[in-house]
Amino acid sequence: MEEKPLTADEQVRLAREQYESAVDFTVAVEEEFAILDPETLSLTNRFEELKASAQGTELEEHLVGELIASEVEVRTGRCDTFAEVAARLPERRAQLSALAEKLGVTLGATGTHPWSPWQEQRIIDTPHYRLRDDRAVQVSDGLRAFLPELLAYSASSPFVENVNTGLHSARTQIFTRFFPRCGVPDVYGDWNTFERYVRFLFDAGSIHDHTEMWWSVRPHLSFPTVEIRISDAQPLHEDAISLAALTYALAARVARAIDDGEPPFLPTNREIEENFWRAIRWGLGGEFIDLRTHEVRPTRAAIEELIEWVQPVVEELGVAEYLTIPAANAAERQIARLEEGASLEEIYAEQVRLKETAGG
Repeated sequence: MEEKPLTADEQVRLAREQYESAVDFTVAVEEEFAILDPETLSLTNRFEELKASAQGTELEEHLVGELIASEVEVRTGRCDTFAEVAARLPERRAQLSALAEKLGVTLGATGTHPWSPWQEQRIIDTPHYRLRDDRAVQVSDGLRAFLPELLAYSASSPFVENVNTGLHSARTQIFTRFFPRCGVPDVYGDWNTFERYVRFLFDAGSIHDHTEMWWSVRPHLSFPTVEIRISDAQPLHEDAISLAALTYALAARVARAIDDGEPPFLPTNREIEENFWRAIRWGLGGEFIDLRTHEVRPTRAAIEELIEWVQPVVEELGVAEYLTIPAANAAERQIARLEEGASLEEIYAEQVRLKETAGG
């Protein structure tokens, strides 16, 4: 019997109840992987087989579909400490890789596929594609300003449809321009204001499920958490852990600032979009505008400042050893190889097989 979907009222009410009983600073990480033909490394529509093969395994409840059948998402599940995340993330990758190997497919972890046409990717067949509440909304509000730094840190998608796009995160440019309700959200200030807008979307028929709100940061309505969803996929699990550590620390630091009565930093969307574009275009290698002073400095310096800003919560969260900035992110590594004369096929194969040379 098909499960009856929740009404808009039920979704909003249940979300509020969960936030009111939630525990602070638990953390979970979701990673998305391309499903690839092992010979050609082209995308292959085999999600349903991968999902079926997970039944009865430890991975079953943590493996889900996204939009297309050539993609799979794996979740760490809720963790009480970041050390659990750091241990579980490579474990989940290994579990998923083992399933993929049995099926005769392999996995890729960059923000876009360099050549497989999007038109050939089949949409999967699934049913979807107060104080504490206010605080969750305010944390989301406060994280808006830092979305560009997280994107620049994670950029891994310079190539699409056999083209060097000139961007470091082509995925972000495509996604935020193709889909509604994407990118930098508005400031809501409190739960009631956020709820009114969500109800407006339901009432107007713009959405039928809360998961159709794709902003780069949002209070999640299924889980009492703030979801940050700006980053590109990471070929190396070490980079994924470092990125998760920074994201986690940043969310906790914003929450602590709110708790301490620190005035929130809420630049306008158009100001944040200036850095958003710089992250898309140049990744770690460009410059960012300090939205407080309007001075311009290297993006790496901006991220170093961010790591310094989160220090008050670093020890509490157990993330100190993971807060590093890579010498080059995945986009920079791929672009450097292209400039050396490597083909897109060679470059992508190197990204897919990095785990074999890195001991992952």
